[in-house]
Formats: sequence, C-alpha cells, structure tokens
Amino acid sequence: MSQFEVGNLKAWYGEKQVLMDVSVTLPSQGVTAIIGPSGCGKSTFIRCLNRMHELVVGARMEGRIVLGSEDIMSPEVDPVLLRRRGGMVFQRPNPFPTMSIRQNVLSGLTLTGRLNRSTADEVLEKALGDAALWDEVKDRLDTPGGGLSGGQQQRLCIARCLAVEPDVLLMDEPCSALDPIATARIEELIAQLRERLTVVIVTHNMQQAARVSDRTAFFLMGELVELSETTVLFTQPTDQRTEDYITGRFG
Repeated sequence: MSQFEVGNLKAWYGEKQVLMDVSVTLPSQGVTAIIGPSGCGKSTFIRCLNRMHELVVGARMEGRIVLGSEDIMSPEVDPVLLRRRGGMVFQRPNPFPTMSIRQNVLSGLTLTGRLNRSTADEVLEKALGDAALWDEVKDRLDTPGGGLSGGQQQRLCIARCLAVEPDVLLMDEPCSALDPIATARIEELIAQLRERLTVVIVTHNMQQAARVSDRTAFFLMGELVELSETTVLFTQPTDQRTEDYITGRFG
C-alpha cells in the first residue's frame, strides 16, 4: 500500500479554477472519504490522483502528487501505468457491455500485455471473489457483463480494478446510482478492502462517509477546509464551515 502526498495542487477546466492549493497527506491504511457540496472540487481532486483530470479537453493541473515515492506529475511517468496502480470506480457502473464477465475482469491485464494465460482463471476467480461477486457469476462467466444488475455491474468494475493488483482504489460516488441493498454490498466490500488497499471515496452521502471511512476530508469551493478522523470531523469539527455543512445549514 502507498500513501499520497499532495502539495499545492491546483486544477482548471479552461479558465475556471476548481482546486485551490490543496495540500494533504492521504495515509496508506484504511479509507478516506471526501465530502462537500456539488461543485466543490471533490471529484476533480480524486481524478487528479491518477491523472484522469488531464484527459478532459481544456483541463490542466499543477502541483505535486507523490504516490509512495514516485512523483506522478513527472513527465517521465506513464499515465496508463499509473492508472493501473490507482484504479478508478465511477459513479455509474461502466463494464464493457459487449465483453463477457471474464473478458471484463481480465481486460486491464490484456490491454497492458500482462495477461498470463496459465494463471488467468486463478486471477479471474480471485478478483471476482475479492469483489464479492464470484458465487453469483461463476456459472456464467462467458455471458455479457452488461447483463448483470446495477450493483453487480459496479462490483464487476471493482473486480476489473482489483485484477491488475492496484495500490490504490479511487471511488467517485460509487453508490449514488444504486439501490440500498446494492449500496450495502459495496460498503461491505470497502470494509473488506481497507486492510490491503489505500481507498479514497468521494461521496455526497454524509451517512455513508460516517459508515465506511476512517478519515473524512471536507472540500468547499475548491479548498480543502478540514481533514480529520471521521468521528472527530462529524462531532467536533474545527472549522465553522464544516460544522455548518454537516448540520445542514448549506449544501
């Protein structure tokens, strides 16, 4: 597992600056939740952590992000390999609809030329098992991934990330499009993964942040206002803006 060291991170969409000098350490153990009102920069921040932000036309970022001992902003860093270390799970499940469940899980290894045919079945079962999906799909691995339910598709996307053995799992509101039962399964999965991965989750749901995270960061208007242990942030915030947000005075 690897921790993030972020220094003076700024990000723009065109001329609009959306992150303002964010500096923070995200530890290599447990789960860090990112909360804040819509448009506060939390999704942009998490996308900067594996350089997905720069894929948006007109977007740019400046600052320093170190993952483990590697400066990921260096021009010598291959963003494709970086994204293998930091897998991303998006708000809506995005399995490759025409690929089978098997092909979806192994796609990252296939695309990077790292798929070993002799161990593919072992990798497949482990990734689906780690994503709490193996027992539900083991008899239909060659059926389309797009045929699964929404919650199963989201766990399939998590399995796809886990198959490449990332250091970090980045989750951008992974439960916002799911029903309560599917949400509970994803939260159980996060609890299981926290011991072996650095997990960073953006959530609009403060109750979810309280349930799944060890630390919570509050963002407002592109600024990191406060980061502390989750129980402390929700009961004894040090910044009045944090207290106003979590007590529902705005947002």
